[in-house]
Amino acid sequence: MDITLPFTNDAIVFGLLFLALGFVFYTENKKTGFWKTFYKFVPALLMCYFIPSLFSLFGWVDPETSKAYFVASRYFLPASLVLFTLSIDLKAVFNLGPKALIMFLTGTVGIIIGGPLAILLISIFSPETVGGADFDAVWRGLSTLAGSWIGGGANQAAMLEIYQYNPEKYGNMVIVDIFVANVWMAILLLGIGKREKIDKWLKADNSAIDALQQKMENFAQKTVRNPSLNDYMVILMIAFTAVGAAHFGSEQITNFLKNNFEAVSDPKSALSSFGSSFFWLISISTLIGVLLSFTKAKKYEGAGASKIGSIFIYILVATIGMKMDLGGILDQPGLIMIGLVWMTIHAGLLILVAKLIRAPYFFLAVGSQANVGGAASAPIVAAAFHPSLATVGALLAVFGYVVGTYGAILCAELMRIAAVG
Repeated sequence: MDITLPFTNDAIVFGLLFLALGFVFYTENKKTGFWKTFYKFVPALLMCYFIPSLFSLFGWVDPETSKAYFVASRYFLPASLVLFTLSIDLKAVFNLGPKALIMFLTGTVGIIIGGPLAILLISIFSPETVGGADFDAVWRGLSTLAGSWIGGGANQAAMLEIYQYNPEKYGNMVIVDIFVANVWMAILLLGIGKREKIDKWLKADNSAIDALQQKMENFAQKTVRNPSLNDYMVILMIAFTAVGAAHFGSEQITNFLKNNFEAVSDPKSALSSFGSSFFWLISISTLIGVLLSFTKAKKYEGAGASKIGSIFIYILVATIGMKMDLGGILDQPGLIMIGLVWMTIHAGLLILVAKLIRAPYFFLAVGSQANVGGAASAPIVAAAFHPSLATVGALLAVFGYVVGTYGAILCAELMRIAAVG
């Protein structure tokens, strides 16, 4: 029997991803033995992320040709945001206070100053790594990382257009982006399992977060019922009708803005992120969920709406993990080092500010991921704390799209100074 790798049939790819997810959930449920001890130290969510990365490392799947991530991010992610937001207490979210926004902006500043500082530090040991001239200059390529790590894909594309980095070398920057961002996400997920100790060290006040979680849990308990097939069908109807509406709305808004506003249609414009259909997809999905939270639809939380949303999120986690190229570190060690130093500066500033303002680890993790991971992964990290908090991650990530290009341009100019004086 001839088995050709990697598997190009996405039905097989999804089969592997669900095998990984099922394995993690099955072993996590073990009450005795090795697995009970193992999951005391390694969060299940991290394993759902790590195991699919092995599929790529061993050559079983090719994340470049698979549509699994596209399906998960464009269909399952907006559906999960609707279901998570369905029963949200918007007033309680606002009662979380300004620390979420402060930590998000701290993360943005960490990226802006981290790039030039990383160039200066690496240039001491390996000046050739941060060198290059004209359109081959490394700082031009790193500007695309700044766009990605403050905003998202649209901001990254804008920076490539603005600074005209050599397209033949751009693939190396994509490897650094995916590898470093995913390593950092893995570290954040690992920290979730230690959040009580971290919050104690930070002397953080968790009262507002705990109050929101308690409200959500009380509401779920008050409306809980044994879900019927009818309940599941209505929940899926709500989720995917909203996804359909969000896709329709995002297409209409994107086309209108691009056709009527040159600043949006121009890839070099700082406002080009408003021409991203994904930006509007996430924004509209979250808005629909918020609006539904004021209707009787919120009672479907008692039938397991957020649990179905969690399934969608875990599928997304697996597809993101599949995109992580563990072998990429061997191909671009110098650029990877710049990325790791850059992310370390970002993390260090977040920890410092969190300590100063006594912000909980939740705000640190979500504030960082809203920058570095964007709308695809900020809700994942937020939901890992509690499903009701996914909305916070989505809202901050949307804000990241807005400021992404502006912050990335500032970072790029600072990197230009650091690299060439």
